[in-house]
Amino acid sequence: MPAKLLFLPGASGNTEFWLPVAHLLKHQADHVYLKWPGFGSIPADPQVNSMDDLVDLVVAEIDRPCALIAQSMGCIMAIRATLEQPGLVTHLVLAVTSGGIDLQHFGALDWRPLMYAANPAFPRWFADYNEDLSCQLPKIQVPTLLLWGDADPISPVSVGREIASLLPYAKLYIVSGGDHNLAMIHAKEVAPLIDLHLANPT
Repeated sequence: MPAKLLFLPGASGNTEFWLPVAHLLKHQADHVYLKWPGFGSIPADPQVNSMDDLVDLVVAEIDRPCALIAQSMGCIMAIRATLEQPGLVTHLVLAVTSGGIDLQHFGALDWRPLMYAANPAFPRWFADYNEDLSCQLPKIQVPTLLLWGDADPISPVSVGREIASLLPYAKLYIVSGGDHNLAMIHAKEVAPLIDLHLANPT
């Protein structure tokens, strides 16, 4: 059972994204909300200049049995941190993953131009990241809950199905009418699913 829940934001860096879900969870564990330096309102850190640096921030927080609960591009850090610390990550929750596989193959809308237009200072190294983690996913041996919406152009349901086929212990849940912000907008539907997932033994 996880003693600590790590909440990872997406590319927006919105540290409040997971609060509606977190406030509804019944599972007793410490809550930690990760911040991406240089994203959104978070001040930049000269020591953080790559995806590897963001992964290191996550790994540094995995100091006891943890569940990683991630949104969109935050799922990349969650996946890579799990691969680095498989013994301490008990559960994964991945919502609308938007990287790590070839999303264009699934007809996904490219979110990067919109992000650049709204945030001119958005780190280019983050948006340019295109590592394919497909061959790494079968190595993840922890229970994984996949949350997808059927109205999300950025990460279509077909992406969730592909990831579910690659992860050995994954369950895919599709939120009707859910878009890319489904975890926040549909918190009342999502929170019980996460609680049930966290209650399952590893």
